[in-house]
Amino acid sequence: MTGSGRTAAERRTDGYDVLVVGGVGVDTVVRVPELRLPQGDSVFVEPLRDYVGHTGNGVALGWHTLGLRTKFVDFLGDDPQGRTVLAHYARHGLDFSHVVSPHGTPRAANLVDPAGRRFSFYDGRHPAGLRLPRGFYLPFLERAAHVHLSIVGHNRDMYEDIHRLGVTSSTDLHDWDGRDPHHRTYALSSDYVFLSAAAIHDRLEAVLRSVVEEGRARCAVATDGADGCHLLVRGEDRVRHFPAVRPERPVVDTNGAGDAFVTAFLCFLFEGRPLEECVRAGAVAGAFACGSAGTHTEFIGLPGLRAATARAVPAGR
Repeated sequence: MTGSGRTAAERRTDGYDVLVVGGVGVDTVVRVPELRLPQGDSVFVEPLRDYVGHTGNGVALGWHTLGLRTKFVDFLGDDPQGRTVLAHYARHGLDFSHVVSPHGTPRAANLVDPAGRRFSFYDGRHPAGLRLPRGFYLPFLERAAHVHLSIVGHNRDMYEDIHRLGVTSSTDLHDWDGRDPHHRTYALSSDYVFLSAAAIHDRLEAVLRSVVEEGRARCAVATDGADGCHLLVRGEDRVRHFPAVRPERPVVDTNGAGDAFVTAFLCFLFEGRPLEECVRAGAVAGAFACGSAGTHTEFIGLPGLRAATARAVPAGR
């Protein structure tokens, strides 16, 4: 029996709470004195480390750690990096399926400074016309209550089936400038939209309004690092600002903070919590992620998230 004709709640009883589509690769983290090129042609740094990473990986493992029944699908190369990914998911018990990509496993180099700020070089090796086969993803989608699409391109044709099946969807646009048409497809087709405020500070309210008013988003959230986040809900007139929470441990690496925010926010939303609690949970999870070095090396569990969210206080207090 397919998922069409069944409610999301009915699909949830015998399938997946969440399906994550796209966004796995291997990150090489380079810890540097500062995020700019020094004089000369070389500099000594701490040992380089490789991590299984990228945004879909962070969302899938984040939800898996929070106890949601999680399915993750993507392209993956038949190469050393791909084998590293498969071994990593086997150790974590994450349900992962893939289609072999002739283009290999995506990689990125992330520069991280002593304050935990980072800059990423993503190789984007999958060509623009690559698409996940419908025969591959549809059986997983039909069993999902919710689907999260990373902005990788090869999943963008899934929205027709997502909307036909009545599955709720989310996406993270990262540092979208509010104009790039690649991101706009995801922005206007998803029910819950997340992005960074980094590239839109002077147009933040206008961009959030365009997402909600021109698309189907029930809400749009722009995370703003230490300045918290901004939330616009469909049917509300104003964009609300929420402060960041005080981190409970030192910030050493901001890799994965946005992914952690998304997973915790939506986890609480799936439980029917008020949006204010969802925002606070996202902020707590994001701050927690910043306390471990590397990409997606530590995730907060549900008991820890609930406890930390209950005691969280705004940063600066």
